[in-house]
Amino acid sequence: MTLELRGITKRFGSFTANDRINLEVRPGEIHALLGENGAGKSTLMNVLYGLYQPEEGEILVDGVPQHFRGPGDAMAAGIGMVHQHFMLVPVFTVAENVMLGHETTKFAGALDLASARAHVRAVADRFGFEVDPDAVVEDLPVGVQQRVEIIKALSRDAKILVFDEPTAVLTPQETDELMQIMRQLRNDGTAIVFITHKLREVREVADRITVIRHGKVVAEASPEDSTNELASLMVGRAVELTVQKGAPKTSEGGLKISDLTIADDTGHIVVDRVSLEVRPGEILAIAGVQGNGQTELASALVGLQQVTSGEITLGGESILGKPVKQIIDAGVAFVPEDRIEEGLVGSFSVAENLMLNRTTDPAFVSGGTVKRAALTEFAEQKIEEYDIRTRGPHSAAGSLSGGNQQKVVIARELSRDLNLLVASQPTRGVDVGSIEFIHTRIVETRDAGVPVVLVSTELDEVSALADRIAVMYKGAVIGIVPGNASRETLGLMMAGETPEGVAA
Repeated sequence: MTLELRGITKRFGSFTANDRINLEVRPGEIHALLGENGAGKSTLMNVLYGLYQPEEGEILVDGVPQHFRGPGDAMAAGIGMVHQHFMLVPVFTVAENVMLGHETTKFAGALDLASARAHVRAVADRFGFEVDPDAVVEDLPVGVQQRVEIIKALSRDAKILVFDEPTAVLTPQETDELMQIMRQLRNDGTAIVFITHKLREVREVADRITVIRHGKVVAEASPEDSTNELASLMVGRAVELTVQKGAPKTSEGGLKISDLTIADDTGHIVVDRVSLEVRPGEILAIAGVQGNGQTELASALVGLQQVTSGEITLGGESILGKPVKQIIDAGVAFVPEDRIEEGLVGSFSVAENLMLNRTTDPAFVSGGTVKRAALTEFAEQKIEEYDIRTRGPHSAAGSLSGGNQQKVVIARELSRDLNLLVASQPTRGVDVGSIEFIHTRIVETRDAGVPVVLVSTELDEVSALADRIAVMYKGAVIGIVPGNASRETLGLMMAGETPEGVAA
């Protein structure tokens, strides 16, 4: 089946998310849709899948115009989607998930699970998947859960498959396996749309590449193009992808975490006796698949997460159990992984967000009143220094793009004397150009003699920035390796294995 999008335009109020986009995907090819976060890729696919209705343009399948009122219509036309966040019921089996919404029954209205199991086995055997139809989904590794999503789509006779940022939660080995699965599907005649912003993966698996920037198609590219060329097309300017940093110059002191244990609200251990040291002048990256305790560990360092047992000291002084403001005043900067919920107040101005951690600072506040002129001057300096694209210091932070919102958070956290930087997913959802800028600032902070804890699920980011890497699996640190450790080694550790020669 051939998919064609002609002149698709989608607006949200005065904002045009997709501007007259044309795209053709042929049978037996992997067509990558490459662009920065916020470029309009996912909006376009939501139009294709019937979740949004376009203001202009049309969708054609094998030359026949389609009018999708919802995902059901898209599926009936042979279009399937593998979502970044899996649409599975965790407590159901694989077979139950695959038949959900398309249940078949036998006598007395009983579900025909035997037929569903047979169907799962047939699809799995056809593509070499190792999937047990009777396995409960929540017990499966993330990579296998993704295969269940693919089987669900194929069981609806999908001839066109959309993969929306499919590697976001996978280990490197699982990513390699997914690439192989995509090639198998392509060779079987399936048309594949691969949405991503990861240049290495695009070059590895795509047959053709369409680059979208600010809602428009700006180029048709080739996987033979260099990563620098592709990055330039995405951003619209030359981008330096290599992080420039020398060997770390460390000193004594810094952050020490001893036997830290954290339990969630149900009593389940999410951080299991973690002990780490981060010296001034080095970056310790904490790597791992999302959901292995990294978020809770980072939050505990700034007092946002209750700790069950253990100790945290900074410069020899305990910070465990202290109020968040006291920890901030001790020189701890925190870049949270969710800037919308934890990093910014969207209705506040850029200037007001830049002083959120300094509300008692005499430079900005006198007698309980904000010194507006001083704050405006400070904000204008930071807007220029951090290249924050905004109409001005009094614009609402919520009106900025994701990358510029992140720059506001980074500017606020790094614009004072620091004794520790905790950066959790600092470049999540930002474009290649902003990543370049943020990485430079993190390295500058390290070179100023500050201990840096970097939490990231992006291995390219971890490898680029880290002096040492601690890998977490099921709440525990499975090992610590040098910053130049191979992707293969890190991938094994992220899956729970301790490679030979790595100290547990």
